[in-house]
Amino acid sequence: MTTERTFSIIKPDAVAAKQTGAIIQMILDAGLTVKAMKMIRLTRPQAEGFYAVHKERPFFKDLVEYMISGPVVVSCLEGDNAIIRYRELMGATDPAKAAEGTIRKKFGKSIEANACHGSDGPDTAKVEMSYFFSSLEIVGE
Repeated sequence: MTTERTFSIIKPDAVAAKQTGAIIQMILDAGLTVKAMKMIRLTRPQAEGFYAVHKERPFFKDLVEYMISGPVVVSCLEGDNAIIRYRELMGATDPAKAAEGTIRKKFGKSIEANACHGSDGPDTAKVEMSYFFSSLEIVGE
């Protein structure tokens, strides 16, 4: 197994519904370690920059509006095969199609308001973590 890091966002819907603690507990129970975490309110330029890869997609504007609608909790997670393990813990993007026991099945409301985001690969994880955290903020850097 390979120890790696991944990035997570607990989205505005889950933060507003006071599900942050339960989601963090699920992450810890899955054997992942939190190496950095903070609650922030994304500005429009921050959200547009983070989701720039989707700029030409029809859902971009709505995604940005949603992500600036309330506070989010961003974190850096670490563990053996952390990226795939966190993606499995999150479940399918559509909560209706997510497996029982996953974050999105338990807390997601829709494809957009699906409680959480996680990096899809090592390169993406590095970019996403550095977007929100300096090396001084990540424990063990």
